[in-house]
Amino acid sequence: MHYETLISTDELARAIASPEAAKLLVLDCSFDLTDLEAGQRVFDAGHVPGAYFVHLEHTLSAAKTGRNGRHPLPERATFAAAMAALGADDATQFVIYDNAGSMYAARLWWMLRWAGHGAAAVLDGGIAAWKAAGLPVTVASGATRAPGDFSVRPALVATVTYDEVRANLETGARLVLDARAPDRFRGENETMDPIGGHIPGARNRLFRDNLGADGKFKPAARLLTEFQALTGGRAAAELVNQCGSGVTACHNLLAMEVAGLRGAALYPGSWSEWCAQPGAPIATGAAG
Repeated sequence: MHYETLISTDELARAIASPEAAKLLVLDCSFDLTDLEAGQRVFDAGHVPGAYFVHLEHTLSAAKTGRNGRHPLPERATFAAAMAALGADDATQFVIYDNAGSMYAARLWWMLRWAGHGAAAVLDGGIAAWKAAGLPVTVASGATRAPGDFSVRPALVATVTYDEVRANLETGARLVLDARAPDRFRGENETMDPIGGHIPGARNRLFRDNLGADGKFKPAARLLTEFQALTGGRAAAELVNQCGSGVTACHNLLAMEVAGLRGAALYPGSWSEWCAQPGAPIATGAAG
């Protein structure tokens, strides 16, 4: 059992029933940015049997300072301790899902790779696909697991800082991809952050464009074609992904990984950090 990008509902059902099920840790990241306790209610109403709930604000983010974005990354050691407390060790196969097109599950998927753990996959289609397949859900709490020894290892992903993105405005060495909705990218209808607009030179790739009508990720070949059309065929190592707060950008990073475009970086602070920096350049309208 080894999955690193996506896992289907059938594959997860077989894994749960397999002799290797003890190595499996299923995590539910359901969330709603406008109702911070909605995810817990969704989980409590019915989840994949054996799954545990992980809260975006409590486990997958650090404290906000007003300058470090809306969902700053915790210290890697702090995150590793949280995973260990759930019973994870270095041999654990993680499967992650949510109720929102994998936008929150992708954040945890990326963070596990950030901690050096490759055996992590997002349930393609999330809890909606699980239910649509006629697979069981439960309201019962998962059995208590003994703490694991999940450790921090060399990161499997790259990050960039505000200063590096700011310097890139001059060099143009990297292309920034913004995962937010097109209207927010243009600086219109901004409801999450105090200032609208985008990083100058960025291009827009709404994360939901990675999904088909069925809520599952598009085929790898189609994703590759779409990303190459947007980026002009630039190498993945020349790409930086951002969004509002470093969450949905991970969805684009997962889609790129599915497409075989490995090595792109995340700007964790994203727009919510960028627009909080004094003097940060801001562009509006469509990308040039």
